[in-house]
Amino acid sequence: MSPTIINLIIQLVSGAVGGNIAGSLMKSLSLGPAGNSIAGIVGGGIGGQLLSMLMSAGGAGAAAGGGLDLGSIVAQIAGGGIGGAVLIAIIGFIRQMMGGQTSS
Repeated sequence: MSPTIINLIIQLVSGAVGGNIAGSLMKSLSLGPAGNSIAGIVGGGIGGQLLSMLMSAGGAGAAAGGGLDLGSIVAQIAGGGIGGAVLIAIIGFIRQMMGGQTSS
């Protein structure tokens, strides 16, 4: 399996985890377990890819360019988890502004 695919899997899984953690911490923005997971996966993929692009543009291309060293794995986990959490917050906020129901 190529390192790029492994990095993407790490981003998606950490995004799902980050989305569920964010949903449990921000109850008013939670989308429910399935919604948090799906939005977290999407946010994890986006966040991880954005972080990889920023790292490669900043001269840290070896860590973000598809390698499987420890720095790259930690960056993928961080980017995916943060991306998932941020997307949960954005979607939850938009849903609240549109008058959607909030979880108690």
